[in-house]
Amino acid sequence: MRRRGLPLVLGLVISLVLCLGAGWLGSQFQPGEWYSRLAKPSWTPPNWLFGPVWSALYVAMAVAAWLVWRQAGLRGAAAPLAVFVVQLVLNAAWSWLFFGLHRPDLAFAEIALLWLAILATLVLFWRRKALAGTLILPYLAWVTYAASLNLGLWRLNP
Repeated sequence: MRRRGLPLVLGLVISLVLCLGAGWLGSQFQPGEWYSRLAKPSWTPPNWLFGPVWSALYVAMAVAAWLVWRQAGLRGAAAPLAVFVVQLVLNAAWSWLFFGLHRPDLAFAEIALLWLAILATLVLFWRRKALAGTLILPYLAWVTYAASLNLGLWRLNP
């Protein structure tokens, strides 16, 4: 099967590469010693949980973007896919601000923007294909949790 000259499988591969690439960029800034010394809220998950959760979320995001592209094409879905790319950039930037610069304050402001971008992506995707919007819901939920964790870390470590 093809979508305007591009095989469907290749579209999915490109979407996966973009999403997992954003995850890889973010992962270049590891928690490290600085993070281990921070006071943490009691509801902070164990560090080992973040990798599997984020991996599953990036795959779900990639499939969602692919579904929107498959349904409308690049031109037909330009706005939703552009907002999707913006949230991917914001997603990768959070790790740099929090773990790279050790700035929970800036990271919290940035994650608030990320949350809004994810919500916009969810709405725009949902309008194109309900399943695509549904696939973004766990991502929005996780980033809501991550934002509250970020705020808790900032408040405990002024």
